[in-house]
Amino acid sequence: MIEGYRRGFNAGFTEEKYAELLGRLRAVTGVEIEFRVSETPCFFPRELMERMVKAGVELTEQLVGSEAYMLASAGAIPEAYRVPGEDKRPHFMTVDFGLIRDAAGELQPKLVEMQAFPSVFGYQAELAKAYRDVYGLGGELEWFFGGMDEGRYWELLREVIVGGHDPENVVLAEVAPETQKTLPDFKVHAERLGIRVVDVARLVKEGNRLFYRDAGRLVPVERIYNRVIVDEVVRKGVTLPFDYRDELRVEWAGHPNWYFRVSKFSIPFLDHVTVPAAVFLDDWFAGVGRERLPEDREQWVFKPLYSFAGKGIQFGPTDAELAAVPLKERRNYLLQERLRFEPVIETPEGMTQAEIRILYAWPDGKAMVPMISLVRMGRGLMMGVDHNRNQRWVGGSAGLFPGN
Repeated sequence: MIEGYRRGFNAGFTEEKYAELLGRLRAVTGVEIEFRVSETPCFFPRELMERMVKAGVELTEQLVGSEAYMLASAGAIPEAYRVPGEDKRPHFMTVDFGLIRDAAGELQPKLVEMQAFPSVFGYQAELAKAYRDVYGLGGELEWFFGGMDEGRYWELLREVIVGGHDPENVVLAEVAPETQKTLPDFKVHAERLGIRVVDVARLVKEGNRLFYRDAGRLVPVERIYNRVIVDEVVRKGVTLPFDYRDELRVEWAGHPNWYFRVSKFSIPFLDHVTVPAAVFLDDWFAGVGRERLPEDREQWVFKPLYSFAGKGIQFGPTDAELAAVPLKERRNYLLQERLRFEPVIETPEGMTQAEIRILYAWPDGKAMVPMISLVRMGRGLMMGVDHNRNQRWVGGSAGLFPGN
């Protein structure tokens, strides 16, 4: 988007440099990158990034600062996955924005969704640095927010993820982590923080304690960096060694309840210039909020509340498709105004859209901290890397911006 950087990058790009970038990522993570990495970073105006960072904080505060919302969102937590000991604030927040063109022709960020759940903090920091180093980009370009450097970035993540514990007693828990496309991110966290990556199904419960096995010994788990998505546990029929409702002697970095409290479920409750119109499916059937949506059904998006990577999303849903959702499940679906992203990234393969995710950490007793951005580039209906696998100059990318 910054013409000078964009033009210079495109003119100097070589396939050899791209191959070097991928090799650098393999080396630093120790594994193959299974999702598509874009050939290019994205160069954004600092002012635009700061607008999105500020909007993410304002949106989050609207929710967690509202007694009415907190009461409503408590009902969004399924009884079987209601975990005791919920923290007053989420430790992590991700807020996704698309860029649209307003009536005056100006680019404006619009909320896609937000989630109180950690994202790829580890991998994303390495990706941004790899872009700079491999392509020899200007030293004035930044990717950490608030003027922080790499040292401070990992200091903050250590504070939130490890806390005051011995890293040996802190685990990054996920469903079959070695099979996840986010494994490169897990590896970076483990290397940087000294924590263990464990399969949540292989934890051991004794009394009210959890343990993991290490060379034949049981190591107590005192804190869990939670990367488990309940939707996946249910969909895959994973048998866990504990019940989420158990009173376990363990701390959570990213308490599981927040995954449900702040999600697509939140959008109808928000009042902000960046937020598109949205209505719960059960409300729509009851005639509540129908006036919020555009008259043209093709301008609607229909999505389940609790799924990742774009699973279950439909554009322009028919009455039959909406009616097919069982009555008791309708509260778990959302009808939303469709956003048409503006193609803003000029590449040798044509103009490309960008969805920008702002990643935040929230240390206990302190303010919410914007950390880094993640960018997904695409040219189709969906922006996720899985939906752009057979194209070039699309996929996962990083947002770079000029320093002060």
